[in-house]
Parts: sequence; structure tokens; C-alpha cells
Amino acid sequence: MIVYENSDFIITVKPAGSNFHSEEEAGFVVQMSQQLGIPLFPVHRLDKMTSGLVIFAKTSEVAAQFGKMFENREVEKYYLAISLRKPKKKQGWVKADMGSARRGDYKLLPTMDNPAITQFISCALRTHERFFLVKPHTGKTHQIRVALKSLGSPCAGDERYAASDEARKEDRGYLHAYALRFSLYGESFEFISPPVEGERFISEECKVQLETWNKPWELF
Repeated sequence: MIVYENSDFIITVKPAGSNFHSEEEAGFVVQMSQQLGIPLFPVHRLDKMTSGLVIFAKTSEVAAQFGKMFENREVEKYYLAISLRKPKKKQGWVKADMGSARRGDYKLLPTMDNPAITQFISCALRTHERFFLVKPHTGKTHQIRVALKSLGSPCAGDERYAASDEARKEDRGYLHAYALRFSLYGESFEFISPPVEGERFISEECKVQLETWNKPWELF
């Protein structure tokens, strides 16, 4: 689904469970390029389990500009997550270096040389559901998933970082790229896309809470 398009970039929504890059079958980048009939330049990526907003540049020049913006932390990103575990703290920060763990997983390290920085707030939804609004200030692989695990609240359905037998019972991994805010060539942009997949994300309790989180940049 295309949320916005101009001569420089498009904003689209990646479905949960879709590979970003091609593996055995065409990935999301290829699918969107084929749909539009032009080559697209991804300027960031989402994990397979993660749904939500993605920016594609239409030229290498615009892609390079976005690359600088991400490097300078000039693109604000906000994510939603649901966990089945109460966190060690209800809001705050997770700051630490990240390193490789087993089987392609990542873990937090006891150092702060080049830390992953994650800010979050949370609230209760239904019984055993904790809802998170997350702002990553850096862009490390699996950053949010590892940060939430470190709080004792891995994403529901996350087969890497939650209990595998519990995760397999979920209809998706509960992480969604919810909002973006940035300025490009002097023009300001804001995009919000609530999740539409997953029983937990589309519950009435979740929808009601999202009404209070409809301008996430005002909450951090």
C-alpha cells in the first residue's frame, strides 16, 4: 500500500512476514519496484516480522540525501510493540552497545562505545498485554527487539527473542513501524500508519490507546 508519493520518494507500508530483500522469492523492495515500474532505492529496512512505514527514494541522489539524514538522526521513527510480559520499568531508555549472539541473534553488551539508544513509554492493554510506543534514536539491527527483551518484555510472536513455544502461537510478530517525521529539501513531512494486521493490534483496547498516541513526536 502506498501512503504518499512525490517526485523524490514514496512512503509505503510493508506487511508483516514479508522479507525486505529477496531470498527464495521476490522481496518487498522488488515487489514495490515492479508495482511502480521504476527502480526504487531503499534508505532503511524492516525485519521480516515487522510491518509498517518504509521510505523508498526514487533516485540515487535522493537516497544519498536520506542516508545523510539517517546518519545525522534527522529522521524520527516511532514503533508500536505488544508484549505478553510486564517490563522492568514502564518508560525510559535502553542504552548499550550491541553484539552478535547465537544463531544470528543480537544482545546488549556491558559497554557504551557506540551504543544503541532506545526510548519508550508503555501502558497496559488487555490481560497480560503491554503496549509500547518506541522511539529508536539509533538504527542498529534488531535494536527494538533486543531492547524490549532486555526489559523482560520481548515482542509477542518474536520467535528469536521471546519464548519460542509461546511465540509460535501468535498470528504475527508484534512490532510495527508506526510513524515517520523528517524534512527534505526544506519541506516537512509527517506520516502515521496504524497497524491493520494481527488480532492484538486491531483490538478495541489498542485502537483506543492509539487515539492518545496519534502524534507520537509530542510524547518524547
